[in-house]
Amino acid sequence: MQSVPETAPSVTLDANAVRVLAHPLRSRLVAALRQRGPSTATDLARELGTNSGATSYHLRQLAAVGLVVDTGAGDGRRRVWAAAEEQPLPVSDDLDDDEDAATAMGWLERDWLRHFSEKFGRWLDVRSAWPSRWRAAAGMHDYLVVVTAEQLTAMHDELGEVIERYRRAGQGNPDAKRVAAYLTFYPVDMDQAPRR
Repeated sequence: MQSVPETAPSVTLDANAVRVLAHPLRSRLVAALRQRGPSTATDLARELGTNSGATSYHLRQLAAVGLVVDTGAGDGRRRVWAAAEEQPLPVSDDLDDDEDAATAMGWLERDWLRHFSEKFGRWLDVRSAWPSRWRAAAGMHDYLVVVTAEQLTAMHDELGEVIERYRRAGQGNPDAKRVAAYLTFYPVDMDQAPRR
């Protein structure tokens, strides 16, 4: 049995993994395991409003491509599953060469956008119950920058490094909470694609 890795991502979203992940329940299963931590199919089914048989099947499909792992902590039929990686997975460069995989990736990105929007909408619904210091710290910001594609890649990498530095900074502090940080980058003038 595998345990949950604590190192840099060893799994890449290649064409096969993207096709397997591009399913509404599978995408939510991986998201739930990343956010909540290891769980059984029964607990995940309850949380996601499905049945444990279907959940078990989809977890096995995700495990076959390395996106989730059986932690070995369960007993008998009550396997405990975990996301193979806590952090975002790098996407393979060759998806554009596989039309089905590119279509699946497009679906996944839109699914993730809906998921992020739902989660942030939930925060907007409950934030008034949180202390003002949390309301001030959390939120949404948009910044406009003028960069080349290479500079945007560098900025993305640097922001990833900042997030990595803070990944467990509050661990052990009773005032610390888990926080989701979503980064999106897109050209403002998207109807004016560069020639190269």
